[in-house]
Amino acid sequence: MAALTPAVDAVLERYPLRDLVTVSEPRPLMVERERALYGAWYEFFPRSEGTPAQPHGTFRTAAKRLDGIAAMGFDVVYLPPIHPIGTTFRKGPNNTLSAGREDVGVPWAIGSPEGGHDAIHPQLGTLEDFDAFVTRAAELGMEIALDFALQCSPDHPWVEKHPEWFHHRPDGTIAYAENPPKKYQDIYPIAFDRDMDGLITETVRVLRHWMDHGVRIFRVDNPHTKPVVFWERVIAEINGTDPDVIFLAEAFTRPAMMHTLAQIGFQQSYTYFTWRNTKQELTEYLTELSGEAAAYMRPNLFVNTPDILHQFLQRGGRPAFELRAVLAATLSPTWGVYSGYELCENAPLRPGSEEYLDSEKYQLRPRDWESAEREGHSIAPLLGKLNAIRRRHPSLHRLRNLRFHETDNDALIAYSKTTGVDTVLVVVNLDPHHTQEATVSLDMPQLGLESDESMSVYDELTGESYQWGRTNYVRLEPGRAPAHVLHVRRSTQSGGSRAS
Repeated sequence: MAALTPAVDAVLERYPLRDLVTVSEPRPLMVERERALYGAWYEFFPRSEGTPAQPHGTFRTAAKRLDGIAAMGFDVVYLPPIHPIGTTFRKGPNNTLSAGREDVGVPWAIGSPEGGHDAIHPQLGTLEDFDAFVTRAAELGMEIALDFALQCSPDHPWVEKHPEWFHHRPDGTIAYAENPPKKYQDIYPIAFDRDMDGLITETVRVLRHWMDHGVRIFRVDNPHTKPVVFWERVIAEINGTDPDVIFLAEAFTRPAMMHTLAQIGFQQSYTYFTWRNTKQELTEYLTELSGEAAAYMRPNLFVNTPDILHQFLQRGGRPAFELRAVLAATLSPTWGVYSGYELCENAPLRPGSEEYLDSEKYQLRPRDWESAEREGHSIAPLLGKLNAIRRRHPSLHRLRNLRFHETDNDALIAYSKTTGVDTVLVVVNLDPHHTQEATVSLDMPQLGLESDESMSVYDELTGESYQWGRTNYVRLEPGRAPAHVLHVRRSTQSGGSRAS
């Protein structure tokens, strides 16, 4: 062990520990793997990766998409629920209440006569097909994350086998899920106060089933709507034997609850990043996330989700998608995109809505990836470049090293990260519509430099080099250069700075 090396012994001999220190009882320590802090996530629906002859995708056809995802440098492939989908009150396109014969339903309405949370939707294939999918991802250097949504369709086997697990109205019917103003007539929530021990046992069994098939990451749907003690016990039981398993909390809720979920065991958390778009909002929020909270809460900055298409993306066009990707990929060690982001899909269901028009939650959404990239309609090359930059720079693998720098134009934001001798300095134009200029004033000691020192910086996005100092002129034009992502190369020169 590193703590028992001669070098450590020599330091302790030279600087002995104080006398009369208080000795505590031994305490358990769980060391989580690197992926709990650092990684790039890509979410997609295998069922949309079909063929003209067979529109509904399978794990076999979806495996072909893995090459494109790997080419963009993603580490984790996150799948929405892959289980059988109920037919009772099945939703149609755009959340309509009258599904047609061919409508595929919502994957989060889990369960049918074919099985529940431990089963695979028959149209996706077999368990062997899933195993082959996981194996192919691993061959490409990626791992699979599964959605775990603890809820049921009215057709789930649990409804008949465990009626005590559900809320019953006075007339004997089971209450469906609601999150006003949204109603989920195709989903039954779980009643945790009836048989928590039984629910914990079944939840652990289901999770271990998928762990046995190569899944070591779970994205938990709406954990804040379930008892905190439930997740505390489940995660403790899983991590007690398998500390490499990671749980991501999808909890867009009050900060106190988000922090509590992190404190009781969730290794990662979704955040409010999607709704933080100005310089002040981003600075305040990321300062909070990288401060004291970083001791227990690791943010996963998703730029979009199947539920969230922010108006900034709706109105900002391709430059908005580019700059938000740069922010997410460089502000946090972990970030993610939902499929279609690289195509800059930005059509809302209606004005003022954050729902996608023709949302993939309710229908198949095939995409012509090759044509989009060939014709220059995809920002996949940018996403790939960002992930490659992240892999090259250890400073981007950490959270608590984030430092913001001054700009005299609030349309531009500047920040840096330093780990050891590696420093990355980022300047982003937050205005997707207009060219913006600013003087960036650097906190040189935060970069490990003297106030009058100059430095060579290399732009990882464009390949250009500049000589920078304490104050620097920056001009960024949407559509041409959304940002500078600068590798700081220290020099021994002193003096003024050069404009970029």
